Amino acid sequence: MRWRVSGSSSSVVPVTDDVLLRARGLTKRFGTFTAVDGIDVEVRKGEAFGFLGPNGAGKSSTMRMIGCVSPVTEGELRILDMDPATDGAAIRARLGVCPQRDILDEDLSVEENLWVYGRFFGLSRSEVHQRADELLQFAQLGERRRDRVEPLSGGMKRRLTIARSLMNNPEVLLLDEPTTGLDPQARHVLWDRLFRLKREGVTLIITTHYMDEAEQLCDRLVVMDHGRIVAEGSPRALIAEHSTREVVELRFDLDDQERHVDAVSGVGERLEVLPDRLLVYVDDGDAALTSLHARGVEPLSSLVRRSTLEDVFLHLTGRTLVD
Repeated sequence: MRWRVSGSSSSVVPVTDDVLLRARGLTKRFGTFTAVDGIDVEVRKGEAFGFLGPNGAGKSSTMRMIGCVSPVTEGELRILDMDPATDGAAIRARLGVCPQRDILDEDLSVEENLWVYGRFFGLSRSEVHQRADELLQFAQLGERRRDRVEPLSGGMKRRLTIARSLMNNPEVLLLDEPTTGLDPQARHVLWDRLFRLKREGVTLIITTHYMDEAEQLCDRLVVMDHGRIVAEGSPRALIAEHSTREVVELRFDLDDQERHVDAVSGVGERLEVLPDRLLVYVDDGDAALTSLHARGVEPLSSLVRRSTLEDVFLHLTGRTLVD
């Protein structure tokens, strides 16, 4: 809590500021290439905040600046009310970092990976062992504590990496593409662990190119493309603002798709023509399908689904998250 003097009465009143991260005009360049192009971001205490975008959008470059391992080229960045240019070590001591790739020591056991990492933060031997025991239970790895890391599944290694990033009891946890390469079951187990952390008051900052992950985990997010922020808000608000309630996906023979575009046009609020399918944006997908059949449109397959953040990204940028 900070304090300010009221101009009218000169009385001192408390000011609360729950913003843990504030960026203004944040820019990162590598030579002549601009990876992050003047973005403004605020992350509040206790929320899960996401950076959504395809590979190359600037998400990881932003996270490296937030993690105080890559200097800011231009702009202002404050983390935990400190400047990473001068207070990098103090900030890193209060952050947890889960990188995009697991960098575990595969020659050590599961618990030894936690012990070694805990000692980096100056924790005593008893603190390291106590904290490791707690985190092994949290990560559902208690029965594998003495196993070597190398034979573990990808999901187990990812949970161990997150457990390791929590050894210093961080206030903010940075997660760079946390579930890339995991199967659906492992992803859902990991999501459950992250929900638990959020309930415990840990602030999460997540980068992802998975639309369902962003919708599941993030209270607020920014959509990034080519180093810039093109939209910001909650997942639900972004979908409501930039898409329709439902989407009809139509698939035709690839050689036959183009001739159906005119017949499909005008059925919904907008039409997106992708290389492998047509997307019709409507409020009532079943009614739209009935209208299409009445026009003589007979696709090889059709699907009515709800709008997602992928549709938001497509509307804002003209391309999909996997382009």
